[in-house]
Amino acid sequence: MSRQPHIVIEARIRPASTGRPVDRLLEYLPEIDPETHYTVLLKPDDTWTTSAANITVRHTRFPIFSFSPLNQLLYARELRRLKPDLVFFTLTGQQPLGYFGRQITLTHDLTMYRFVRAGRLPGWIHHIRMVLYRLLMWAAHRKAQKIIVPSDYVKEDLSAFHRFTTHKIVRIYESSEPPISGKGKRPTGVGNSFILHVGSPLPHKNIPRLIEALKELHTTHPNLQLVLAGKREYFFEQLQRQIDASPARDAIIAPGFVSDAELKWLYEQAEAYVLPSESEGFGLPGLEAMAHGCPLVSSNATCLPEVYGDAAQYFDPLDVTDMAKQIGSVLGDKDLRKDLVERGHDRLKQFSWKTMATETVEVYRSVLPD
Repeated sequence: MSRQPHIVIEARIRPASTGRPVDRLLEYLPEIDPETHYTVLLKPDDTWTTSAANITVRHTRFPIFSFSPLNQLLYARELRRLKPDLVFFTLTGQQPLGYFGRQITLTHDLTMYRFVRAGRLPGWIHHIRMVLYRLLMWAAHRKAQKIIVPSDYVKEDLSAFHRFTTHKIVRIYESSEPPISGKGKRPTGVGNSFILHVGSPLPHKNIPRLIEALKELHTTHPNLQLVLAGKREYFFEQLQRQIDASPARDAIIAPGFVSDAELKWLYEQAEAYVLPSESEGFGLPGLEAMAHGCPLVSSNATCLPEVYGDAAQYFDPLDVTDMAKQIGSVLGDKDLRKDLVERGHDRLKQFSWKTMATETVEVYRSVLPD
């Protein structure tokens, strides 16, 4: 096109952890694509700003997900008023049903399909919302000219679930953040021998089985602690009941939200980072553990072997005994831990935020009119 293209980026998902790719995309856009005018849509309380001449920041009051017909219509009207050549929705399901302009969507995974209880609402309300959510997902995938996914696993999963998407899907790998700088700080209650997990204990994260594995590990590693770092939200309250009932409860440390200094110390001092998840779209936490030189012991489910390659010790996430065995093999072998750390550093070289941003812009260009 002869005039400057105008692309709207729906970025209200940030600054959540799943919004990390959006943050890095916005960071690299001025360098990679200075000839395109971008409008970035943010939540009303988002303070993100930029000095880039080709990026305009706009705050919108509409909720990220809304099943209200009025909100759907009004948000579609707001998008039309911006007169974009393309809208990039960074979370599938954000698309208002009444918007039919040129669009690309990012589908991180299909966890909400596979794990119906990965939500907070009880009973029939939750099930009604899930039906509506699936409708929004179906409509978003139908209307999108391209669908970006973070792994080949998600590409295959989505193709099987919505067969009409196969020709639209583009896999673009994400990356990890650099190690946290500065001096580390030991969180209260954490000893010298521990395994680490960071994040919210959503149902598909499989933390209950990790707690069961800790009980088995105590037969050979009686002083081992399990540190569960992350905000104490809804799902942690549910998990707390299992912790209280566990014979290993005194060895489970849940410090809640930790500072960067504390997180740095945990990554660097942990004997292993354990990722027991039953489902992931990419697996950023494992890469972040690698970046800090922490040996990774991971579930072999979904995309994780694809992303981690030979830089992790794998287990079946549904088999507590296998989980305990593989964690124990890493704890008991200093050379194996060292090897996993070295392989992790090599594996990280396969991923780059700048490459992710460049490939995303290439997808934009493939959709824009000539």
